[in-house]
Amino acid sequence: MNEACLYIVSTPIGNLGDITARAVEVLGSVDVIAAEDTRHTARLLNHLGIRKPLLACHEHNERDRSAQIVAKMAAGESVALVSDAGTPLISDPGYFLVATVREAGYRVVPVPGACALIAALSVSGLPSDRFFFEGFLPAKSVARRKRLQALSGFEHTWIFYESTHRIEEALSDMSEVLGAERDIVIARELTKTFETVLAGQVQECLLQLRADANQKKGEFVVLVRGAESSKEDGVDESSANLMHILLGELSLKQASQLASKITGIKKKTLYEYGLTLKNDERD
Repeated sequence: MNEACLYIVSTPIGNLGDITARAVEVLGSVDVIAAEDTRHTARLLNHLGIRKPLLACHEHNERDRSAQIVAKMAAGESVALVSDAGTPLISDPGYFLVATVREAGYRVVPVPGACALIAALSVSGLPSDRFFFEGFLPAKSVARRKRLQALSGFEHTWIFYESTHRIEEALSDMSEVLGAERDIVIARELTKTFETVLAGQVQECLLQLRADANQKKGEFVVLVRGAESSKEDGVDESSANLMHILLGELSLKQASQLASKITGIKKKTLYEYGLTLKNDERD
């Protein structure tokens, strides 16, 4: 690698087999690796058979390290940034470093790979065409409930990370603020030995966690179905076609429920439209 630049390298979130060939190539070619935790990264590099100088770059020293890294790049060195797991900057350090390097005029190159929120979304069964990532909710219940209230009306799937120490309390607050019947998915320990994905209403998932202590251990991605759309202005052509198809296979209730989840139109509006279709057929 001739040009000095900063590589943002994604690393596995659990299963070491998820490291990409390009990530291995980049880590083996740069002059130095900036790591959130040098001990953690050293174990990964040992597994890959890579020996490179490591430089700690975490939330407590990122500003100082950014200046040092830019100086290294000015001397012609290339640097790779890695977090403990997944894609750097996604609820991990790196934002200030990337901004500083770009401002200094150097290239920042993504080396994509594992990302817990994307992995969870891909298997959740929740709408994925639009989504919002919250990061971590506040640790204290009062602040957490306030933030949940702000998110409660969001109409697209929204996602947050949670720790083993707060998952039960977070679900309890969600039940109070969002309602016990809001659909959620809890992805735990993704790609690891004890990976589980629970799906259901908030209260159902909370009871499952309380019944099995193992389900409260590990790292969590929580996905929440968006609030029901406020659309009230009837059924558009594509939604009407969808109802025609679904009614050929499902009951009116089932068809309107499924169509509502897909289109965001209120179930009542679609149900009434379905009744009109059935009446027209009888006529």
